[in-house]
Formats: sequence, C-alpha cells, structure tokens
Amino acid sequence: MKYIVIVPDGAADYPLEELGGLTPLQAARTPNMDWLACHGLTGSVKNIPQGFSPGSDVANLSILGYDPKVYYTGRAPLEAVSMGLNLSKNDVAYRCNLVTLKVLDKNKIFMEDYSAGHISSEEAKILIEEIDRKLGSDNLRFYPGVSYRHIMLWKDGSDEVECTPPHDITGKEISMYLPVGKNSKFLKDLIFKSMDILKDHQINKKRVSEGKKPANSIWLWGQGRTPMLPKFQEKYGISGALISAVDLTKGLGILAGFHIINVPGATGWIDTNYEGKVDYALNALERVDFVYIHIEAPDEAGHQGDYKLKIKAIEDIDSIVIKKILDEAPRKFKEFKILLLPDHPTPIKLRTHTDEPVPFVIYDSNRTEKKNREFSEEILKSPDIQIEDGYKLMNLFIFGNV
Repeated sequence: MKYIVIVPDGAADYPLEELGGLTPLQAARTPNMDWLACHGLTGSVKNIPQGFSPGSDVANLSILGYDPKVYYTGRAPLEAVSMGLNLSKNDVAYRCNLVTLKVLDKNKIFMEDYSAGHISSEEAKILIEEIDRKLGSDNLRFYPGVSYRHIMLWKDGSDEVECTPPHDITGKEISMYLPVGKNSKFLKDLIFKSMDILKDHQINKKRVSEGKKPANSIWLWGQGRTPMLPKFQEKYGISGALISAVDLTKGLGILAGFHIINVPGATGWIDTNYEGKVDYALNALERVDFVYIHIEAPDEAGHQGDYKLKIKAIEDIDSIVIKKILDEAPRKFKEFKILLLPDHPTPIKLRTHTDEPVPFVIYDSNRTEKKNREFSEEILKSPDIQIEDGYKLMNLFIFGNV
C-alpha cells in the first residue's frame, strides 16, 4: 500500500457574501476533490487542541500523528531545523519576518503587510545579512530563509514572552501587539532598531521605486526550543518523504525522519510548481511508502483577504495536483490511499487562522462505494466520522481505526 497526504494549507473558510453565501471551497470548480469525496470516507477533524494557537505548526504536527499537547514547543525551532541550524537545549529560535510597517508617527505604526509584499528570497537575504551585521552578536544571530520567513537564534535566550504573529494584525496599530513578558524590552528594541537599519536600504529604495512594498522592519514571534519527536517509521512502520516550500513543514519532516524533497520552482505562493510537486511525490513513492504534500498557496491568499486568489489556488490544486495523482497513481501502484484535508481554516474575512474543525476525505483504491457529495465545509455538517483529537487521524489513515 502507498499513502499520499495532500494538505492545501488554510483552504477551509467561511461563507462569503461576495460568493452568494458560498465558501471559496464551494465556489471553486473542484471535480477531482469532489470525486474523492464521492468515493471515499469523509469526516470532520479538529487539528488544533483547546488552548493552542491555531498555527500551521500545531495543525501539521497533528496531521502527522503527533499530539501537540505532548510534542509542541514552538514554531521557529521547526523552521530552524529545516534551515540546518543546530540548537542546543538552552538555545531559543524566533521566527523573524520581514514586514512592511506604515509609520504615521512614532506613536502610530501599523502592520501594513506581514510578508513585505512577498519579498524575493534574494532581496531578503541581503536585508537579513545587514540586520545580522548590525544587530548580531556571539549570542544572537539572524539567518536568511525563504521570502519573508527568517530565523533569529538566541543562545541561552528566553522564550518566556508572549509574541503575536504578524499575519494576525494586518492593518492594526502595533503597540498593543509588541512582545510582552520576560526580556520583552530586548525584543522590542531589536524591532525598532531594525527599522532604522532598513528604512533607507538600497533594496527598499529600489522596491519603492518599482511600486513594491518595502521590507522596513523585522517582526519577532513563534519562539521555542527544539522538540524531540519519535520517528514516523517507528510509530507507523512505513517510510516517508515530505514535499513543501515552507521551512516549518520541512522542519517537522526532518524531525519525523522523512526524506525531504526540494522541488524546483516550489515557492509557497500562487506561482508554485504544482506539477513538479506531484512528479516528485509519485517518483518518491517508488522508494518509500508514504508522501506528504504540503501546499501553502490557499493560506497565503487567505491572509491577503483575496477570495479570488484563494479560489484560483484551490482550483489549481484540484486541476493539477489531485487530477495528476488520480490519473497516474492507479497505473503506478497496485493499491494506494489518499488523505486530503486543510490543516486549519484561514477565513478571508479574518485574514488569519482559526481553530475550527476541517473536512477530510480518505480514499482507498480498494473501495468501490459511491455517494453524491462534494469536498467542502458541508462535510462538517454530516461527516461519516468525527475526530476530536487531530493526531488520531493518521491512525485511521494508516491502520483503518482511531
């Protein structure tokens, strides 16, 4: 048996007036997702435990079969692992976004864009290296990642602080959302010092001249220490590979013992190489039993508050990723299963994550049942099965029981 997990990040949503009361999933043309729903087991799953922030870190940890209440330690260390950074037990990693702040005066500063206009990795690398030169030390280093996503590593640092994800406060004044708690002043000083360093940087002058948003500040959040995960193969008895453009999910894969596949042209945005992800996934299944395909684009569109872009991302996943798998998997493999689900909702209205349950479908090539239904949030109203603890879904997928 071969196992394929497809995660369209943040695809679940709320009904929108602009779509006549439909969600983007319902409004999108998704014949291949619907085919899976008609021929598979559908259900409702809650990937965010009570009391946890509804991040992709927590949600994907759940989907992979790890209880966040046991294993979750923070987002940034997962990304640090993916970037090849070695953290000792006393080191703390912070996610370091490059953001666009709108400064009206020193007391009125707004979060304009959590991604600095989805700045390119090449431009971002130059800016983060400048931040590291000016603000780094023997105990504090800044490491460039992908696009706006970077890491600050603080040796013998503190994680006893409350930080707010920048994508949660788009359009809001930042004073109420700056770090709070132990050593919070140190973190706030870093943010404000970065503004002085970046405001007149040549990269930003060029971006502004081209009508793009400047990366005029860093934003620190997602702090934590490296978790210890039992290997996926030890838990489930099968070997695995993971495909993602996002360091967060790559880091989870590394800690779980997966082979990480880097697909050329995978960007984590609407222009990602969908077809390449499928080709690499199907080729990987010649060597391993399980492949995890994470696709970031619907989530990014949700954070942008752009329902048209979210519909396009969903339709691209359906027409390229799902269709190609349904076309080619039966020819390549004697038997296979597909698990399709968002990790969490990212509602257009809110432009951030929520912790509600999401729909899922498990398709087994050995099953022949057929029902008339679509893959959408409607599944949540009458699921075949309801799973309250998201980490138990993997047991159902692999072994057929919760």
